[in-house]
Amino acid sequence: MKPAPFDYARPRDLAAALALLGSNASAKVMAGGQSLGPMLNLRLAQPEQIVDITAIDELKQAEISGDELVLGACVTHADIEDGRVPDVTSGAMRSVAGNIAYRAVRNRGTLGGSLSHADPAADWVSVLTALGARLTLRSASGTRQVTLSDFIVGALQSCLQPGELVAAIHIPKRSASSHWGYVKTCRKTGEFAHGQCALLIDGDAGSARIVIGALDAAPILIAEPAELFGGRIGADYKTRFDPGVADRLLVAAGVTDAVHRHIHLTVLKRALQEAA
Repeated sequence: MKPAPFDYARPRDLAAALALLGSNASAKVMAGGQSLGPMLNLRLAQPEQIVDITAIDELKQAEISGDELVLGACVTHADIEDGRVPDVTSGAMRSVAGNIAYRAVRNRGTLGGSLSHADPAADWVSVLTALGARLTLRSASGTRQVTLSDFIVGALQSCLQPGELVAAIHIPKRSASSHWGYVKTCRKTGEFAHGQCALLIDGDAGSARIVIGALDAAPILIAEPAELFGGRIGADYKTRFDPGVADRLLVAAGVTDAVHRHIHLTVLKRALQEAA
């Protein structure tokens, strides 16, 4: 199929892009087009106007600011994979980027576009939630910041308001004592995951961020991760992990199908093994 007719604009600066979005409630932002393109062709999306933001240099910048990395929304997966942007995650983001879909997708797909699409099976949604990322959202009326865990409100649903776009992603520096694990399971390379877990554990600090993704809802950021380890997160977290508690947490989060829970528990165990 072919897309329904639409107007096309390619502004050169962010102010012009935001003005276009603010004046047309049905406008859609396009960067790499890896999510929006197929939706247009299938006519699942029929916007009156496409606002192409790939000519805006401000959205391609990458810099370390204090203890965090700030990436523009149009930084591509390949930019991260190839090391063209700084890294504050000790290689975690670069490893994730190199395993997203296929190289052709990584060349075009953008960080901001992936997050805006809010697919709970997308790698960055779970990974950056586990890393504690937050977003800068811009509109013609102002700027606001939101944590990624609050940004994704459901499957393919975010808290973006009409006329608003993701401008930047802020990723905190990973501590030297932290352990990282990320595992996903797919039927074949390049497909979306049907089981996914990203986790960042610091036994010295007694803290953990554990995210279960690839659900029919927003990824689960486990609110009380210490429960999974008998009430305490330490250097021996791998041996203290209680799969029965994890199973109950998944049930409470709405994962009622036993097969699906088995897949997610298996992926969680493997992510813990990778971290340890």
